[in-house]
Amino acid sequence: MYIRKNLRWRVIWKYAWQGLVVFTLYSTLVCILYRLVGFRSLSIPWQPVATLGIAVSFYIGFKNNGSYDRFWEGRQLWGGIVNYSRTWAIQSLEYVTSVVDAPEIDAPAASQAELTLRHRRLVYRQIAWCNALRLNLRRQNDQWDEQVAPFLDPAESAEMRRKQNPPAHLLRQQAADLRILREERGLLNDFQHVNMMTSIEQFNNLQGGCERIKNTPFPRQYAFYSFVFVWLFAALLPLGLIGEFEKMGPDHIWLTIPFSVLVSWVFNTIEIVGHTSENPFENEMNDVPMTAICRTIEIDLREMLGETHLPSKLAPIDDILY
Repeated sequence: MYIRKNLRWRVIWKYAWQGLVVFTLYSTLVCILYRLVGFRSLSIPWQPVATLGIAVSFYIGFKNNGSYDRFWEGRQLWGGIVNYSRTWAIQSLEYVTSVVDAPEIDAPAASQAELTLRHRRLVYRQIAWCNALRLNLRRQNDQWDEQVAPFLDPAESAEMRRKQNPPAHLLRQQAADLRILREERGLLNDFQHVNMMTSIEQFNNLQGGCERIKNTPFPRQYAFYSFVFVWLFAALLPLGLIGEFEKMGPDHIWLTIPFSVLVSWVFNTIEIVGHTSENPFENEMNDVPMTAICRTIEIDLREMLGETHLPSKLAPIDDILY
């Protein structure tokens, strides 16, 4: 996610230079053919071009709204992951105590060492789930050893990595641990068990929302035709402008070049903005900063565990937070 208030010129140039070159060369060619070679038939009435421009602006505006909605929904989903991760950590620490709340279960009170181990396991697995979900959405499972494995037991990490959907199985393992805490150790009562299972249900819903966005591409009829219509408008624009500028005088024909390039660049930039926002989980400049969010979750949850040696928050790289 680009976090600087204003785009740097090098970023603008990165996405604009190819279009500017094409628009400039094309407009120049039209002016040369019209003014120097004498192909007067190149000029067309301005009214149809203006009508097409209005239609194209509505079309790409609709596409951009849809693209932004996908980004914003993705950001809301990850905001929910942050909130429920904190809730999960609080539940793990405050519900799982030394009190055995099940008289029918013949189990001793939990020692401090056992509680510490169980707290750490539940909280660390949640951190692992966040990172596993991020890697799964970005198709970066080759980073498992660095991003997920440190928060899991080696055997569990090896088993989860072999799964088709590791985040879903991590949640399943969380539920299995809750069952053990309730049925075998008596460290959770019914109310606490239901509350924590509700949190797992929310994690499943949030994961499903992210997977829906990831696995459902932006409708190609909107994405493709907006590109086609913008370039069709850019092709007709100098043909409609050249006759209008000629009315001001023969030498004004050359003003077709800067004005047609400017208008074409504006339309093309609007189309590119929508295109780069279609898929918010691709680790691109305008995507949801899932890596930074996962680091924030890690810091918050480990601090709740009482740890002091914490990683620092991620800093933006070239004004981009990943």
